[in-house]
Amino acid sequence: MATPSDKSVIWIGSSKKDLMALPVGVRKFFGHALDFSQRGEQHDAAKILHGFGGAGVLEVVEDDIGGTYRAVYTVKFAEAVFVLHCSQKKSKRGIATPKEDMDIIHARLKIAEAFAKELRK
Repeated sequence: MATPSDKSVIWIGSSKKDLMALPVGVRKFFGHALDFSQRGEQHDAAKILHGFGGAGVLEVVEDDIGGTYRAVYTVKFAEAVFVLHCSQKKSKRGIATPKEDMDIIHARLKIAEAFAKELRK
């Protein structure tokens, strides 16, 4: 249940549309993990996504019969939880996040930072 201290979730780029294209069970799992973040907690499945200089960018990975899926979000800003990327994992090299996905996440993190600055005003 939402409380006044819960952070809002803000979707950057196509992240919400991309989430809605995922299987229902995966969407529910990601929603549950985001709910934890809104309350200032970290879901057990949330892991730090390396390459972003600290614990501010998190990744949740969920398996489904159709494949493996990931949601990436940041709790770096006090103003909101920003969802940066949702996708089906397609890495051919083990658990590595593909460069194209990392580029999208970096670009959307910059957008989230600008958005957070605007919210502070």
